[in-house]
Amino acid sequence: MKNVINWFEIPVVDVERAVKFYGTIFETDLTAAEMDGMTMAVFPYQDGVGGALVRSDMHKPATEGAVLYLNAGEDLNVVLNKVGPAGGQVVMPKTEIGKNGFIAFFTDTEGNQVGLHSMN
Repeated sequence: MKNVINWFEIPVVDVERAVKFYGTIFETDLTAAEMDGMTMAVFPYQDGVGGALVRSDMHKPATEGAVLYLNAGEDLNVVLNKVGPAGGQVVMPKTEIGKNGFIAFFTDTEGNQVGLHSMN
């Protein structure tokens, strides 16, 4: 097994607002899709883990529960510094976790707490 995780979904209330937020902090475009009563905006991905922002009756934003860590590239501060201006809030600043790099937490525009990870 290459990855334990192969797909993730971040619950959202307002898809357009969430697309603007995540598109801004990661400097990327998300692709809209409709599937089985869900509105989705898919993050770019190739061979590996993919994911999407999802609005449906089954998806509820939360600050508690499972934690999703998104790859923030070489230095997570590049992404983290865009969170506030994009409408989110930094919950935990860049924090060293020994030889495993650095993590941080933010709350997005939809009310989800999300982690970031980088090695530098």
